[in-house]
Amino acid sequence: MTRNFKTETPKEGNIEMRKQKGFSLIELLIVVAIILIIAAIAIPNLMRARMAANDSSAAASERSVVTAEVGYIASYPTVGYTALAALGGAAAPCVPAPANGCLIDNNLAANGTPAGSGKSGYSFAATPGGAAATGFNFYTTATPLANTTGTKAYCAGDDGVIRTQAAGTITLVASRVACFGLNPMNN
Repeated sequence: MTRNFKTETPKEGNIEMRKQKGFSLIELLIVVAIILIIAAIAIPNLMRARMAANDSSAAASERSVVTAEVGYIASYPTVGYTALAALGGAAAPCVPAPANGCLIDNNLAANGTPAGSGKSGYSFAATPGGAAATGFNFYTTATPLANTTGTKAYCAGDDGVIRTQAAGTITLVASRVACFGLNPMNN
């Protein structure tokens, strides 16, 4: 009994390719380039969205300051309106008094944390005026810390109307009279 064994001879001229694991340098560079292009498109939109959020926060904070000033003069009619710092209260629990009305968040009352550093990209101030004989008044301002943190300055007076400067004007509203000369905010 004879057995037939087939013997295979390697084919000449056929070069086997090795299988590669991983990515080539060119493929990685293409992926990085695509990510950079997407980031270049997205970052300006993110900055605009952050500025819009800061603008909204500033307008809401101005509303809070106006409401707190009205509450303060109702609580202390002989004192009149007050500066921003006296509308808050750092102690816990806060006990209302003319020096600390406990009417707004202390972060807003202190104009940010640390004090004076601003809140949500804006610097806040409240300026009391007038006298008991002539009538108390006040105005409050919200000014962007830089042209990258907000698009316009806000102010409000004792009439309770929040006003804005034109978009792109980020300078401090200089006085109560200047504030009352601005256009009311569009809601």
